[in-house]
Amino acid sequence: MSADPRDQSLTAKALPLPREGEKPVAAGKVLGAYLRRLRREQGLTIKDAAPVIRASVSKISRMERGENPPRERDVLDLVDYYGVCDPRQVEAVRELLKQATVKAWYDEYADVTPGWLKRLIGLEDSAVEIRAYEVHVVPGLLQTPSYAKAIVSSGLPHASETEIRRRVEMRMARQKLLHGPGRPQLVALLDEAILRRPVGSAEVMVEQLEYLVRAAESSGITIRVVQFMKGAKIAPSTPVTYLKFAPGGPAELIYLEQAAGATYISNRSGVESYRYVLSELWGAAATRTETMQLLRGAIKDYAKHPSRRRR
Repeated sequence: MSADPRDQSLTAKALPLPREGEKPVAAGKVLGAYLRRLRREQGLTIKDAAPVIRASVSKISRMERGENPPRERDVLDLVDYYGVCDPRQVEAVRELLKQATVKAWYDEYADVTPGWLKRLIGLEDSAVEIRAYEVHVVPGLLQTPSYAKAIVSSGLPHASETEIRRRVEMRMARQKLLHGPGRPQLVALLDEAILRRPVGSAEVMVEQLEYLVRAAESSGITIRVVQFMKGAKIAPSTPVTYLKFAPGGPAELIYLEQAAGATYISNRSGVESYRYVLSELWGAAATRTETMQLLRGAIKDYAKHPSRRRR
């Protein structure tokens, strides 16, 4: 009996072998990319695949982008429909499924982490490069506990002390990825207004800006200030984050945060347009030496604040 012709393109290398300890989002992205490739190899559309698992077109699309933890039955039904019969491939799929659905560290903070932010945290964990432009506040990955507490308290004036504490703890835990093995390269572009916009007390600002100076001197972290005069014509009005990933899933993604939600962009034209904006901002930003001067100048000014002199 001849093999199913749909099987011909599926070699032992069709699905990247799962790595030991693969993070959930990374495993989900690899699995989603594999499902997309299988579907396209068979000449099928998302609309063709949806009835197989009694799902909507949007659900199949989310699965292929690795956005939500996949259901084992759905994935195995699709793999079977796409003609994968090799037991090694099915076993590799099962292993990726296991890794994609494992409980992540940030699930502990589900009560204070909305879904749109939880997705970003998972993506940060699997990124190899993060480039962020911030307009109003220091990026979350570079905030001190006191600065983060001041922001949370201001944004949620009716929140309990417990909720504020947990939100700050989650933000600090999120920063651990910058100091562990396989850490991503971080490039942070800060609007100059961030240096001059008080958050909390003068002491909080001095501590935060001094932390940025130290961070800018460490390996793997690059900080640049986009000055008022140079960035006015090109700077977007909202924060922009670009994430680049290792081979095995979607290569790039843009995250745009709003007041009560976020937009994720993965289509090529959208990613390229925002990558261009970030490139232009980098070109307009102060040099490393100039950035350090701006940070130290702001520290000096906050240190002179009357509230500090009274102590």
